[in-house]
Amino acid sequence: MTALRLGTRRSALATTQSTWVADRLREAGHDVELVEITTEGDVSGELLTTIGGTGVFAAAIRRALLDGRIDVAVHSLKDLPTTPEPGLVVAAVPVREDSRDVLVARDGLTLGELPAGSVVGTGSPRRTAQLAALGLGIEIRPIRGNVDTRIGFVSSGALDAVVLARAGLSRLGRLDEATEVIDPIQVLPAPGQGALAVECRSDRADVVAAVSVLDDPDTRACVDAERSLLAGLEAGCTAPVGALAEVVEGDEGLELSLRAFAGTEDGAVDLRRSLVGPYTEPEVLGSRLARILLEDGAADLQVTTSAGPVPDHVPHQPEQLS
Repeated sequence: MTALRLGTRRSALATTQSTWVADRLREAGHDVELVEITTEGDVSGELLTTIGGTGVFAAAIRRALLDGRIDVAVHSLKDLPTTPEPGLVVAAVPVREDSRDVLVARDGLTLGELPAGSVVGTGSPRRTAQLAALGLGIEIRPIRGNVDTRIGFVSSGALDAVVLARAGLSRLGRLDEATEVIDPIQVLPAPGQGALAVECRSDRADVVAAVSVLDDPDTRACVDAERSLLAGLEAGCTAPVGALAEVVEGDEGLELSLRAFAGTEDGAVDLRRSLVGPYTEPEVLGSRLARILLEDGAADLQVTTSAGPVPDHVPHQPEQLS
C-alpha cells in the first residue's frame, strides 16, 4: 500500500473528479488524502482567455507536485498545456467521459429551436466560433463561472441558453438539466475534453506504479492524437481549435479517426478536416492533420475578441467549468 496526497482544485467539479480518482486508488489498496489547492483561475473573475489560458488551472497544482507538498494531481486534461512539464509525468489517463458539449436552454429548447436573436453564453472561443459558423442568427456572449452560475444565467432570464461540457454535468449528476447534447458535426469538443490526467513526479517510481493502473489505452490514444494536433497548430495558428479522435475498426485492425476544426470567432472561417491513421501512432496522426489545417489556411487565422458584456445580475463565482 502507498500513502498518497492527492492535490485538487477546490471547486465542486474538480473535487468530484479527484474523489473519483481517489476512490479508484483506494480500491487498489492505497491510502489517499485529498489536499485542496487554490489556483489563479479560481480566484480571478476575468475571462479565461485574458488571464493566460488553460494553464492557469494547472500551474499551482504542478508547483505543489514539484515542491513535494502532494504526490498526485488530477487535472481536466484540456486544462493542461501541451508542452510537457519537466520533472512531471501524466501517469494515467482514465477512461473518458462523453466528450460532447451540451446546451442548457430556456423552455427545453434545442439549438435549432432557439429563435433568431436568442442570446447564448459561453466562455469558450472554440464554441463561439463553431456556433457562429452554424448561421443560426443567435447572439453569443462571453461568460465565466461555475455550473450554478452559468445555468443561473438561463433560469434568471439573463440568457436564453448556455453551452457546457457534458462531462462536467455528468460528473456532478446534473445531466437532466441539459436540453440537447450537441452533435460534434456541429460543434467539435476541445482537445482532451471529458478526459482526466493523473500526474505525478517522474522520479517517484512508486507513485507512478500506483497510479498507472488507472490508465485506459483507448482514451490515452485518442487524447494523444488530439493534443498532438493542438500542439502542431499552436506553432502557427492562434485560432480556436476543436478536435475529436475515436477508435475505429479498420481493414487491418484498430485505427484512429481524427476530426478537427479551426476558425474565426465570427464564424466567417470554418475549417474542418479529418484523417485516419494507425492506432499505435496517435501523435503522428495529430501532427499530420495539424499540417493539413495549416496548409489549408489555419496559419493565417488569428484570435478575435468576443463582443458583449457578461451579464451582471447573477452572482459571480469564479470557477471554470470543463
